[in-house]
Amino acid sequence: MSIKADHWIRKMALEQGMIEPFVDRQVREGIISYGLTSYGYDMRVTNQFKVFTNVFNALVDPKNFNPRSFVDIEADHIDIPPNSFALAQSYELFRIPRTISAIVIGKSTYARCGIIINVTPLEPEWQGFVTIEISNTTPLPARIYANEGIGQVLFLESDEACEVSYADKRGKYQDQHGIVLPRIDRKA
Repeated sequence: MSIKADHWIRKMALEQGMIEPFVDRQVREGIISYGLTSYGYDMRVTNQFKVFTNVFNALVDPKNFNPRSFVDIEADHIDIPPNSFALAQSYELFRIPRTISAIVIGKSTYARCGIIINVTPLEPEWQGFVTIEISNTTPLPARIYANEGIGQVLFLESDEACEVSYADKRGKYQDQHGIVLPRIDRKA
């Protein structure tokens, strides 16, 4: 398995629509950077956020998630309360090729402020907008900026195609748009 370089990412984005919209360089002046990097792609976060709240004392249960656990905010930035988190959506749409698995790691600018980014792997043939968990591990409010970098996507290529891709198994988060809350497959 090898990590893919900038020229491969560019080719796949431009010819196969792997990343849309695609920024062919790293944009960094006065903002938290985004765009193409040497061995990855710095994705952005939109201005749509779901900030965790305990106003309604809802139980956090991944099998029966109560959407009242979050407050929806649309803004050019949000302030995540101390020791809390928010969900957000990537600005970019991703289409992962069958021989690729992608992982997302946080930006160092946010990490140095105690802000941790969590995204599960982008599996072979998964496509959609990425739902991102942004955790504020500090005892202070933490600001997140919309339309700026949030995490770096690294593309790892296998030397052979998988037997069953995310599309093949009709994954529950395929083609997701918006900030998608936890889902559990139910028997028909």
